[in-house]
Formats: sequence, C-alpha cells, structure tokens
Amino acid sequence: MSSDHGSSAISERVRRVEALLEQRGVIAAGEVDRRIEEFLAGGSPANGARIVARAWVDDGFRDRLLADANAALPEVGLSMAGGIQEQRLKVVANSATEHHVLVCTLCSCYPIALLGPSPSWYKSEAYRSRVVRDPRGVLAEFGTTLPDDVRISVWDASAESRYMVLPVRPAGTGSLSETELAALVTRNGLIGTALL
Repeated sequence: MSSDHGSSAISERVRRVEALLEQRGVIAAGEVDRRIEEFLAGGSPANGARIVARAWVDDGFRDRLLADANAALPEVGLSMAGGIQEQRLKVVANSATEHHVLVCTLCSCYPIALLGPSPSWYKSEAYRSRVVRDPRGVLAEFGTTLPDDVRISVWDASAESRYMVLPVRPAGTGSLSETELAALVTRNGLIGTALL
C-alpha cells in the first residue's frame, strides 16, 4: 500500500488491515494498489467534459442528467460504480443567475471517475473551510469574478454523494461539434471554480 495518506497513524492502520486481509487470503498481495491504479487510470476530466458536451447538444439528455445523473451516465458509457456501492451523483447546472461550486468539507470526496484525480487545492484545508464561508472571495482567487446578483451555491460532497457542475455553454459555440465542445470543458469548470 502506498504511503500517500495524510496521516501516518491512519496509514499504518490501513497497512496492517491490508496485511491481515492478504494473510487470510481475502485479497491477493498488492490487490488494493492494483485496484486503486485501475480506478485512477479510468478517471479523467475528459469523461466529465463528454457529459457536459452531450448535455449542451441534447436537451433530453440534459434533462435526464439533471433529474437522475446515475441513470443518465450509461448513455455516454460511464457510471459511478467502482467501489463497494455505486456513489450517488448529482449534476448541478450553472445559469445566468446561479453559479455552483463544489467542496468536500470533511475530506476530499470527489467524482474521480468523471473529473480525474482531485487537484491538491481541492484537498487543502484552506479551500475546504473558506469556500463555504466566502465562496465569492475564493472564486475571485481563481480568477472567477461573478456579478453581485449571481447567487453562489456551494455543494458539499460526502462518502455517498458526489457532485459535478454543468457549466454554461460558452457563447458563439453553436456551430461546434460535440467533440469540439468537450475540448472547451476544464476540470475547474466541472468543479465550479472557473467559467468556460
């Protein structure tokens, strides 16, 4: 097991549990690391970008995505499965009057399969605590300045629930293909710390 965990005491306990599981034949040696690597290899912001681009060009998919993201994801060949149980995904749509931003105030829960590994700032205590208290100020530090009349909603992820932002489609992109639209989507746009 890698030693990338935040707390060495927790890391040591995790290594002991993993060793016991291996000794008892519950898992093969190195299986935890292999599964983590497989999971991370499949996760990419390109997946979230594909979802957004489809929602921009297909109003029916957009409606299904906003109503029940888990049910809509298979339409683009994706899912929130990957652990013991499927994580719940809620997609929240930005608009001219409301902007959404994501956080996990307890740790760093995040839809890795759709956004790739989380950025280091997302895991930082400074971001996790400040974005809830002062979202407008934190967004400004990312270069995202919103008009005063735009409401900012902060969505707090948990072990069971993940969130993804559906950014506003950039103006002047009406002639672009779905693939070209996906290329415009950034991970920060999917988290809500950037506009597209």
